[in-house]
Amino acid sequence: MSNYLCDFASFNFGYAAYSAIELSFRKYTHYSMGFAGGICFLSIHKIYKKYKGLSLFKKCVIGSMIITLTEFVFGIIFNKILKKDIWDYSQMPFNIMGQVCPLFSVLWAFLCIPINFISKKIERLENKARQWKFTAALRYTYND
Repeated sequence: MSNYLCDFASFNFGYAAYSAIELSFRKYTHYSMGFAGGICFLSIHKIYKKYKGLSLFKKCVIGSMIITLTEFVFGIIFNKILKKDIWDYSQMPFNIMGQVCPLFSVLWAFLCIPINFISKKIERLENKARQWKFTAALRYTYND
């Protein structure tokens, strides 16, 4: 499976998974949150693959930072500039412009625990797909 196809699948998994999380907790979502979820999952998955030796704690901290930064950027674009009012953390302590807050950053860190395990499973599938592709290429080459 090509890297682009793997990335596309990972992005779509993140899009669908985060949309499902939002629907189960808030009972609604916005397409922008799906895109944010896709970007976050793909980014976290790539970092986890590259730095396999990191402890789970460090992976969760990095993942939380990625999600919080993405949430901030999407919040500025969709909530402030486009005035979509998708969420508002302005009542939360220590929020930044009502777009991010420490409480949700901690929750994102906990969300990174299952993301770590899902990322490992996806990496195994990617490796198997590459092996299948290599095996098929060998069969094609040597069966002629």
